Amino acid sequence: MITVEHVCKSYKIAKRNAGFGEAFKALFRREYEVIHALSDVSFQIRDGEMVGYIGPNGAGKSSTIKILSGILTPDSGTVMVDGRIPHKNRMEHVKGIGVVFGQRSQLWWDVPVIDSFELLKDIYSIPKAAYRNNLEELTELLNLTELLRSPVRQLSLGQRMRCEIAASLLHSPRILFLDEPTIGLDAVSKIAVREFIKKQNELHKTTVILTTHDMQDIEALSQRIILIGKGKILLDGTLEDIKRGDAGIDETVAGLYRAYDIE
Repeated sequence: MITVEHVCKSYKIAKRNAGFGEAFKALFRREYEVIHALSDVSFQIRDGEMVGYIGPNGAGKSSTIKILSGILTPDSGTVMVDGRIPHKNRMEHVKGIGVVFGQRSQLWWDVPVIDSFELLKDIYSIPKAAYRNNLEELTELLNLTELLRSPVRQLSLGQRMRCEIAASLLHSPRILFLDEPTIGLDAVSKIAVREFIKKQNELHKTTVILTTHDMQDIEALSQRIILIGKGKILLDGTLEDIKRGDAGIDETVAGLYRAYDIE
């Protein structure tokens, strides 16, 4: 389903010291720093698998998701997602994936949620019958009935995230990328989102890649863990592989970060 082989990705970032004089100098001579976001990253994910992709801030998680979704092009290496090269077959690729970025929205802020859904139906060319069936299922499972006619700006964060997840699944994608889907949510909303994702995987065998700092999400949803740090894959195994005695998931992962010096 997903194959990543020897992928590298770097960014060149302009740097300067504080002050007007330094800003003036930068107009004529800029200094750059190269950031190696991904260094020789390789892994495979099977059809229907739910994988937790974890690591500290700046580890390379979001860069990986953006490459898998076709937003970024890798500097080197190969990526195949459901038989497609994401950055080369973007139009076809996006029809088969759903993406939720916890800190970004695909819903239009000032219009009712249902209007955003209708526009997404046209963008993805979803047949009317499939759209109606998917909308009914998602509305029931995510309890969206009272939210569909409300402008997005009037929703709470938890309500908006439920709508964001529904929006990402309207076109029946086989693969779902979740980047911090429960960030900022209260306990009730987190549980609702987790239960829905599990049910989606059970009903439709949706492949899920989850990146998050909330280890309770990982414990609830993922049996397999891929740990990335400083742009490199450090560990690929099950929760049982990494657990130490009676330690909780948070303590276990914190111990991994210390062991690999990636805190």
